[in-house]
Amino acid sequence: MATVAEELTVSGIPINQQLYSAVTHSVHSALEMCDIKARCVGISAMPTQQTGILTGMIGVHGKVSGFVSMNISEEFVISAVEGLLQEEYGKLSSQVVDGAGEITNIIVGGIKSKLSKTEWGFSQITVPSVIVGQNFSIAYSRGLEYLTVTFEYDNPNVIRLEDRMLHVSMSLLTL
Repeated sequence: MATVAEELTVSGIPINQQLYSAVTHSVHSALEMCDIKARCVGISAMPTQQTGILTGMIGVHGKVSGFVSMNISEEFVISAVEGLLQEEYGKLSSQVVDGAGEITNIIVGGIKSKLSKTEWGFSQITVPSVIVGQNFSIAYSRGLEYLTVTFEYDNPNVIRLEDRMLHVSMSLLTL
């Protein structure tokens, strides 16, 4: 892992340190509220295939315009919502979907706070939308600053790797 003073790159593509730091800090803070631990296991400056069953999306506007999304596996989101709301659900339900929207909101709120005094600051966010389902793709325009940070849920009871994943993606256009 590169230090703060070093430039982050993945396969020779530079990664914006301010955006990366805002995402990692915000995700860790949000998951702490959910009584969950996860570690960063990947960074991409290009759109990636995301395998989670739920995708929360929020539009952002200010010095930049774009979207922040959270793609999460079913097992991960159920545990996170149960931790956040201190209720047991055990399966995907309307409460879990609503909770995924709230977790997306918490993450984006943290990112907004961390970026507020930077060139990437945004002052307005939309209400979260949650997509339930897999195997869809989002097309991105050229010229956007794009970043996906992938986290792995620290739960030894979840066997399959794809069931432990959380991806937070940003696609931003400076105005």
